[in-house]
Amino acid sequence: MPVATMPLHRHAPGSSVRPRGLRRVARRLIVLVAAAAVGAGMIAVPAQAEPTVDEIEAQIDKKWEELEPTIEQYNKVRAQLKVNKSKSAALQKKIEPLALQSELALNRVGDLASRYYMSGPSQEIGALLISAKPDTLTEQLTLLDRLASQERKQVEGVLAVRAKYDGEKQKLDALIATQTKQQNDLAAKKKQIDAEIKKLEASMPKTTVKTAGCPTINGVVSVAAQKAIKTACQQVGDPYVWGATGPNSFDCSGLTQYAYKSAGIYLTHHTGDQWNEGKAVSRADARAGDLVFFYSGLSHVGLYLGNNQMVHAPRAGKPVMVSSINTMPVAGFRRPG
Repeated sequence: MPVATMPLHRHAPGSSVRPRGLRRVARRLIVLVAAAAVGAGMIAVPAQAEPTVDEIEAQIDKKWEELEPTIEQYNKVRAQLKVNKSKSAALQKKIEPLALQSELALNRVGDLASRYYMSGPSQEIGALLISAKPDTLTEQLTLLDRLASQERKQVEGVLAVRAKYDGEKQKLDALIATQTKQQNDLAAKKKQIDAEIKKLEASMPKTTVKTAGCPTINGVVSVAAQKAIKTACQQVGDPYVWGATGPNSFDCSGLTQYAYKSAGIYLTHHTGDQWNEGKAVSRADARAGDLVFFYSGLSHVGLYLGNNQMVHAPRAGKPVMVSSINTMPVAGFRRPG
């Protein structure tokens, strides 16, 4: 009896799944596992890190490198433009009387020409031509010719000088137009870079305090401390005056009082009282905005900026400034508020 055989295109029972089917199933499983992983947060898409304060500062510095030459070029063009406008105005003053002289001279020549054209030679000249002696006639004709020649020379001289000033003024006016365009272009460029710098400054983290006169301070969490730091730093350069509490001069406790008053916190104008009006903090825990006191008698105080720096009113003869806290013996730190 002949043995039955399976068709070539079929697999016997119990045989493995076809290779193509196996690959298809594997791909499907991979897709399902990946989708589940993404849904569960196992495969995270890399987030774009926010720029750090240092990176933003570096971008601002780069923009300033572009801005400063623009500002200086703008100043140069503006100064040149001012000089040239002054020269143009001076030339215009010289041209005006010359223009009047040439106009009057031309009018006289025109009147003479018009009179002879309309009426011909006068009766006196006619009589002279008929009855005058030859010598007299020659003298009269020479005189008339000389007068006409003198009139011509006068007109030519005035016109020549006027043309010279007109030429110089045209050159100046062209230069002024060019420099005005340069000034406007530079002003537009400055405005653009200024806007970019302001945008970068606005992107600073809210815990960053950036004020002219002081270093940039990061991590100032307290709103009151931010305000006090900004206010104190804005006074850098103001003179020390004993007993002064601002707004234009300060002593040491007067400056700290003024700074925290702007943040709505009142401190007594006395270092000893300010020591007792704040919360004690260790040097290790001190942060920007704290008050730092000096000497065993608490005779001096400054506003701490971090990194061993402070803004303070040092003494008579020295204005409000930023300096190291290590120049005097530190008595301790206090946190107002």
